[in-house]
Amino acid sequence: MQLLEKHPPPPFQLILLLLPTLTLAIPTHNLPKPTPSSTVTITTGPPTPSTAPEYVSTPSFTSAILNSTNFFRTAHNATPINYNETLAKFASSFLEDNRACAFHHSGGPFGENLALGYPNVHSGVEAWGNEREEYNFRDPGFEAKTGHFTQLVWKGTTDVGCGRKLCGERGWFLVCEYWPAGNVLGKFDEEVQAAVSAGEKVGGIGWLWGLLVIFWIWVVPYLFRW
Repeated sequence: MQLLEKHPPPPFQLILLLLPTLTLAIPTHNLPKPTPSSTVTITTGPPTPSTAPEYVSTPSFTSAILNSTNFFRTAHNATPINYNETLAKFASSFLEDNRACAFHHSGGPFGENLALGYPNVHSGVEAWGNEREEYNFRDPGFEAKTGHFTQLVWKGTTDVGCGRKLCGERGWFLVCEYWPAGNVLGKFDEEVQAAVSAGEKVGGIGWLWGLLVIFWIWVVPYLFRW
């Protein structure tokens, strides 16, 4: 583990960078102001170029981002995330300006996850989500090795937008922006929840069964007394 400095990191290294709050002249799309204490993280995968449809087709790319992200969010009791074109344009603009594919953060005001070298979108997002195996839900907080996961399932985050760029033999460079930004210090206990059962998930019916049990135990006997 090390802080990202001026030089690109070697493959397979997880790196954390704390970004200051910046105000950029970009379309806001009614987005609120950024959170000062947000954090962003980076990971790299095997350097494998790919022509996977998830990368070359925009509809497939968007669908893969949402399906992969919401798989983990639903499992951790966070509402499904929406795709935001303003965030996507910001990510794509950063990659377009980054002609040398230098592996560093955009410096923008959003939460941000970066990945390089994964053969398809699902595998990149899955690498972020699988960090949950290392997260200590009994002692919630930020750790560099789990920063992608906590941003991915942050309950207060409502929007995501991503960009991608093929960087030669290094493979695809994936950038995802999140709003409101996650990984806010002091908020992990309420924003990052352990995996829940189907009945407890957002949109589940666990609460309905609870009401039926209460009705059967307390209300029905009272009615039959008369």
